[in-house]
Formats: sequence, C-alpha cells, structure tokens
Amino acid sequence: MKQPGECGVLSLLVRCVWEHNGDDSLVYADGYVGAYTRGASRQEALSKFQMEMRSYLLWSTGEIIDCQVETEVIEEKASALNIADADSDVLFENEKRPLTQDEYRELKRLAMKSAVDFERLYESIPDKYDSVLPGRKTFYGEVPRTARQMYAHTKGVNSYYFGEIGVDCGNEGTIVACRKHGFDMLELMPDFLHSRVFDGSYGEQWTLRKVCRRFVWHDRLHAKAMYRMGCKTFGAERIPDVFYFRGQK
Repeated sequence: MKQPGECGVLSLLVRCVWEHNGDDSLVYADGYVGAYTRGASRQEALSKFQMEMRSYLLWSTGEIIDCQVETEVIEEKASALNIADADSDVLFENEKRPLTQDEYRELKRLAMKSAVDFERLYESIPDKYDSVLPGRKTFYGEVPRTARQMYAHTKGVNSYYFGEIGVDCGNEGTIVACRKHGFDMLELMPDFLHSRVFDGSYGEQWTLRKVCRRFVWHDRLHAKAMYRMGCKTFGAERIPDVFYFRGQK
C-alpha cells in the first residue's frame, strides 16, 4: 500500500457526470468506476468529492492521496427519477465506447472486488436481522433496514443489470457467486467487448461499461448504508471499514 503523498501530484482533476432532478443531485466520477457523491444541490455533491476520492482510491487501488481534488462537470442529465433516493438512469458518453481486453479485465476486477468486499462487510454484522434504523419508504418501497434486507436488495439486481445487456443469469447463491456467474455467461457471448448500446427496461439505455459502473456504484451505496447501520446498532469497533467510509458524511 502506498503512503500519504505518493500519488505524485499536487492536485487530482476528476471529470464528473451530473444527474439531477430539480436541486437533488447525483455526481459520478467519469473514469473512476462507481465513485459518486450525492447532495441537495450540485455544489453540495461536488463538495464531497475530496473525501469520496480518498475513500474510493484507498479501496480500489490501495493508494492514499493527500492532494487537492478538483472537479469538472463534463456531462449533465436532467432526470424525472427520484434522484434523492438514488434512482438513476444516466448513460455516460464514454460508456458507449468498445472495450479492450485490458479495460474489461479492470472493470470486471472492480465489480468482483466490490462483491467480495460487500460479502465481507455483510458477514461482519453480528445480527443480520437487527437494526436501530427507523422504517422509511421510497419510490421502490420500504428502505432496507437490516443487514439481511440490504444484502438481499443489493444481490437482487444481478439478473436485472446483466439482463439489460442480454445476459441470461439469476440471483442464486451469494452476491459473489451470482455476479461471477453473470460474467461467465457474458464471456460466452460473441463480440461482448463491442459494448453496444441496448435499449433496456423503462426506456433506459445500457452498455457493458454501464453495467460494471452500476454494480460498483450500487454496492458502494448500500455498503455505506450497511456500515453506518452496523456502527449505530452494534458499535463502530465491531464493524470493519471495508470500503473506507469512515469520515464521510
């Protein structure tokens, strides 16, 4: 693992994609698969990128950065979805490009690492059915409160995400097993690296790059919720900070 200051730059420029509904905002790091922030405004979301990039790079590469993170919004998507509840349908322009084998291997590595680490966080929760969180409803129903509910919800998008690009797989087994099966089935398809644009459900467009980004983003979103719930319910000393969320708002 690298030590502080070894990123070798004075500042890090993160090019971002801004998705919003009114003032509510989701901002994604284009080029850092699955890194994101949320806020009640664009500026609030962008202001969180310093902590997000430190957390994300430590998780994804083991690199500790102490440089200044600067942001540049390169794309914008006005959405009718409930951005405040993290609903999303944006497809980045860069996600329409074909992949090389090396690019695909890195995307797959991150998506599988994310699943492995999500499983590890889940297994660390002392009681999978206990939670101090109050109930809350969103557009998709009750927000998951317990580790078991969060795990089932996060694992449950496997067949949906892969299915949007024509890959037939299920949600059986652990989150690691079903995701690996999805990639195995994907790799049986001819020309899967072309990353063609699919017209999926609900008028949403998908590519292989987007599927990988959505997996890491969705894992990270619900891992943060599980980590915070676990700390509140059982004590921070009992819950490993697998994704390096400590200190994030």
